[in-house]
Amino acid sequence: MTNRRLCILGAGNMGRALIGGLLRSGTRAEQLSAADRLPAAREALAREFGITATADNQAAVAGASMVLLAVKPQEAAAVLTPLAAALGAAKPLVVSVLAGVRVAELASWCGPGVAVLRAMPNRAALIGAGASGLFAPPSVSLEQRAAAELVLKSVGDVVWVSSESELDVVTALSGSGPAYFFLLAELMAEASAQLGLEAPTARRLAAATLYGSGLLAQSGHADLTRLRAEVTSKGGTTEAALEVLLAADLRATVRQALTAAVQRSRELAADTTT
Repeated sequence: MTNRRLCILGAGNMGRALIGGLLRSGTRAEQLSAADRLPAAREALAREFGITATADNQAAVAGASMVLLAVKPQEAAAVLTPLAAALGAAKPLVVSVLAGVRVAELASWCGPGVAVLRAMPNRAALIGAGASGLFAPPSVSLEQRAAAELVLKSVGDVVWVSSESELDVVTALSGSGPAYFFLLAELMAEASAQLGLEAPTARRLAAATLYGSGLLAQSGHADLTRLRAEVTSKGGTTEAALEVLLAADLRATVRQALTAAVQRSRELAADTTT
């Protein structure tokens, strides 16, 4: 990140993930300001990162060249509307990491002349291994896009999408995706314990397998089909397991799950406009 100051509004899971990732990537604590209405969230920031947060959003955004909005989607209007005068005067870039809340709504709450773009990172941003989708309307300058990309790259991989509706799919895929992999690893550990492994051993192996598979996927240039084939010997144990999963129509289940997440993202967008 540059020497410009960054403000984070919202110190929940994603706000803390972004702050943690930024600090790990070399951003200095004095370059960050943060605000959250909950004392427990502010205390967590101080405990985990040594960052002093305030309950005063106006104080937090003062002097910031970029404002990262990480509150709950249903709180966005209540947080941004009172800040419209300050945002309109300073004109920082506002980067929203909220699922479902559209640029048009965000811009209406920020007031005229304030550049707004959306980013959808995931929880792995906390360890610098996040995956973020970004969308910016034409009104956001190339310089502002580059600044937002630099911040999000400090916590992981970044891709730009060409339409805002694609962010709903990004939300379903990489935004919510860690939970899917954690669930699979959890179920694998549970089944292995039922088959005779000690439960701590099963959990350790499941977590290590999840970690190593992610590294392999990155090193394999995301050619997931090839990577799967390389692990699957003809007539072997992996093939036997995959046949069970495919016979249970895992493909359709995954498609239904992501469809549900996309639909929920669009419902959140609708909720903010009513």
